[in-house]
Amino acid sequence: MNKTDSNLTSNIPVKAAARLNKGMHSRNLHNTGYDFEALIGSYNALKSFVNPNDFGNLSIDFSSPNAVKALNTALLKYHYGVDYWDIPQGFLCPPIPGRADYIHHIADLLAVKKASKSQIPKGNKISALDIGTGANVIYPLLGVQSYGWQFVGSDVDPVSIDNAQQIFARNPKISRKLSCRLQRDPQHVFSGIINPDDRFDVTLCNPPFHASLAEANAGTARKLTNLAANRAAKSGQKGATKPTNIDTAVLNFGGQKAELWCDGGERQFLHNMINESQLFANQCLWFTTLVSKKENLQPAQAMLQKLKVHEVRVIDMHQGNKITRILAWTFLTAEQQLLWQKYRELR
Repeated sequence: MNKTDSNLTSNIPVKAAARLNKGMHSRNLHNTGYDFEALIGSYNALKSFVNPNDFGNLSIDFSSPNAVKALNTALLKYHYGVDYWDIPQGFLCPPIPGRADYIHHIADLLAVKKASKSQIPKGNKISALDIGTGANVIYPLLGVQSYGWQFVGSDVDPVSIDNAQQIFARNPKISRKLSCRLQRDPQHVFSGIINPDDRFDVTLCNPPFHASLAEANAGTARKLTNLAANRAAKSGQKGATKPTNIDTAVLNFGGQKAELWCDGGERQFLHNMINESQLFANQCLWFTTLVSKKENLQPAQAMLQKLKVHEVRVIDMHQGNKITRILAWTFLTAEQQLLWQKYRELR
């Protein structure tokens, strides 16, 4: 359904995606929970972290970095055929179900209508650019294994670039699906990464959320404390509202600077990204990014209005009680988008 944001005066259409009752995308392999027995069968090291919760169901301690890392390794191996995955200590260990949702919604964005049906393009002809791919390189792994796309991953951190390349190199079946580029100027997003002869069907990004290291650490501590409080409430305990290993957990979950914080936080990063996107308007079919903070969405849309982009879409992603938004925009007209799709099929 099309709608125009009431806060904007332009005629740029803003589309809101339909919401699913289960929250996650219908193609998300994780929308019915985790099969821990199957995951342990695929990756036995997960077993030591799995125990019955207060309801008698198998689970892990999600405040434990080692447990979450083991779960991610098992999920990637069992569901996506990724035989090797590892990240250095202190780097971001992302929740895979939410990352998978982003990939599936992007696939819908790229869908081509044929004979009154929408067909999601798969294979090497789809080229995606992952801004800030990180040491975990999750988005390329999920995009490659779910749809066979080709990825370029960029990052400002050489350690992240090296680890991302190692992960793909040690998975021979997909080793040629990713190439990495180091962003040498952290003030830029696309400049220095997109070459003159590049054509990307979609760009994606999970921007740094916080404006400082202190804010990032406080946010992680708050999240871990909430996890402990929820466990205490469900078990009927009182006073157990702070995990005993919170200081270590904050350090391990904290991520590197480029992963979690930047000067000006998410709002400034979005501003820089949108402003730079106009320089590559004809080289990318769709630009997309996550917008974690709701209050940052309207300023981003207002900026897109000023740049006179052709179309904007806002897609809500629901994971439990949390809502994250995908902001997508294109400078190409409907006719130009069709020509892009035709040229893609000829490649």
